[in-house]
Amino acid sequence: MLSLLLLEDDQRLGAITRDILTLDWSVTWVTSLADARTALTTGVFDVAVFDRRLSDGDSTELISWLRHRHDTMPILMLTALGQLDDRVSGLDAGANDYLTKPFEFEELAARLRALTRDYSSTHEGIDIGSWAYYPATGALESPYTGRILLTEKENALLNVLASHPDTAFTRSQLLGRVFEHGEQEGTVDTYVHYIRRKADRDLIQTVRGVGYQLGTPA
Repeated sequence: MLSLLLLEDDQRLGAITRDILTLDWSVTWVTSLADARTALTTGVFDVAVFDRRLSDGDSTELISWLRHRHDTMPILMLTALGQLDDRVSGLDAGANDYLTKPFEFEELAARLRALTRDYSSTHEGIDIGSWAYYPATGALESPYTGRILLTEKENALLNVLASHPDTAFTRSQLLGRVFEHGEQEGTVDTYVHYIRRKADRDLIQTVRGVGYQLGTPA
């Protein structure tokens, strides 16, 4: 089994999450930032699930500490804070993915499998500058921070751009290809923002007067 560090200070949710994940993972459950830092200093984990707001602080502090140590362990953040600014700040701190509470355990398990899957040996990738993109699984491999998992809509949007790297798409074109009927063109801008914040700003290029095109991040 792969090892998983669970940081959750809600005793009931933590116990349920641990018991469910233990079916497929070797789970270490801690309830504070201090205990998590100790576990990470003394042990090695394949993936981590961090609650955001804890009794002794915000787990973004712990994520930043890990990334400054050049630790590329995939991290999924669980948060009751679902606003754009909250998600962006978590991703900026170095989280690879986020899931808003309340959540379904099936989705949590699927995201963890995606974060730890060996994409390089089982799925064909597309080079985007120095990055690698795996549309079949919605993953990006960063040359700096490791694996980043895209949501379904983020992946669909990037896949359109990556399938036609020399084409500049209008917002209307992307809206029609990726999103449901009734969405506004501003939705495209929002998801471009999500991808840039999660990955690299140069991953998607803004073409003035047209829309968006695949970029070439360093």
